[in-house]
Amino acid sequence: MADLVDGILQAFWLLATLDSDLVEITLRSLRVTLSALVIASAIALPLAALLAVRRFRMRRITIAVLNALMGLPPVVVGLIVYVFLSRSGPLGVLGLLFTPTAMIIAQVVIIVPLIASIAHQSLRELWSDYHDLLISMNASQTQRIKALLWDGRRALLTAALAGFGRAIGEVGAIMVVGGNIDHATRVLTTAIALETGKGDFAMALGLGFVLIAMAILVNLAIHWLGHTETEGRW
Repeated sequence: MADLVDGILQAFWLLATLDSDLVEITLRSLRVTLSALVIASAIALPLAALLAVRRFRMRRITIAVLNALMGLPPVVVGLIVYVFLSRSGPLGVLGLLFTPTAMIIAQVVIIVPLIASIAHQSLRELWSDYHDLLISMNASQTQRIKALLWDGRRALLTAALAGFGRAIGEVGAIMVVGGNIDHATRVLTTAIALETGKGDFAMALGLGFVLIAMAILVNLAIHWLGHTETEGRW
């Protein structure tokens, strides 16, 4: 018990003094995850709007696949990305393995289905309200998608925040493609695993507190956005 209390006190000291290693790892985690979030949102949100607006033959199957991919094990994603980026893989010539770019790619693959599925559910309801109006205005498909993305921006931000929460806490895929290299690819989750294995509970707890704080902030933001959207409908 004394060791636990001592570790917690040391962890708070590292946070209070802005320990250089802790700050470096935190900033790298944010840089990687935010980059992945921007790319994933640019892919997932228009896709969600397209699935809401357009009817085509493989639409139901596409939606089902997206929903199924939400539960894809991250370590499997890491393995697939590793195979593609390894020297013998089709993209090995780019030399991206064990770099932050490889970590971003893995996170994008993980969170695109999540963001797209959540966004599609919201945009589908919005489309049912806007369908008659946009059809009567003779709006093109592109205009319909733009209208849905703009008017559903609050719900889409909620979907993006959910993707951020999933990505920032990811460890399996990141460990596989990033390698947990010090001062290069070490992020919050992989650093926590490493420091715990080394017995440095102070640093592990300090990093854990930062990760918990991020998760709480994201969840509070999602709750607030959902609450304000509900009020807006009334």
